[in-house]
Amino acid sequence: MRVVLVGPPGAGKGTQAQFIASNLSIPKISTGDIFRANVSGGTELGKLAKEYMDRGDLVPDEVTIAMVRDRLSEDDARDGFLLDGFPRNVPQAEILKKMLAEFGVALDVVLELVVDEDEVVRRLAGRRTCSQCGRIWHVDFDDKKDDVCDACGGGLYQRDDDKEETIRRRLEVYQEQTAPLISFYADEKILVGVDAAGPVEEVTRRAMEALAPYVD
Repeated sequence: MRVVLVGPPGAGKGTQAQFIASNLSIPKISTGDIFRANVSGGTELGKLAKEYMDRGDLVPDEVTIAMVRDRLSEDDARDGFLLDGFPRNVPQAEILKKMLAEFGVALDVVLELVVDEDEVVRRLAGRRTCSQCGRIWHVDFDDKKDDVCDACGGGLYQRDDDKEETIRRRLEVYQEQTAPLISFYADEKILVGVDAAGPVEEVTRRAMEALAPYVD
């Protein structure tokens, strides 16, 4: 099975990608993993990407796409994969479609993790990070009533990325870039939405039920 996983920040894509890929016995492929593998492996694409990153610049689409192509051509991805973090927009989706056609295959399904914006803010804005050990706690999920890490006693703080105004801006950017992508895959008739609210195990169960009709 060939799956693309999409959803806003805070929807739990990273966690669900891991569980879904494991249940389907296919590799989980994220752009972050691809970048790290290329940079640490010293590949030509990795060296090129590192030049941009060292300058603080965004890595161009063509470099990212080349890395994705190389990864999808590896043996473990020939019979299926789960893509997390790519494509991010319609031009990338069109390139992915052409790329897979060259391989003689196509996407089976695009799974959208659907979650309310206020729930995303609650999930992300409630996170607190330990200044000593780096462990992340949540004011609601961990029932934290103080600003002290239960693991090491260090002070907890809220990262700038976890502040409400930053989160809402990230959600705006996601909607600007990804709403057209959702429409693109809906038109392709391969989009399936799953409610991403609730416990991790429950979301995974819903996802696997939604994917069942597409399993060989």
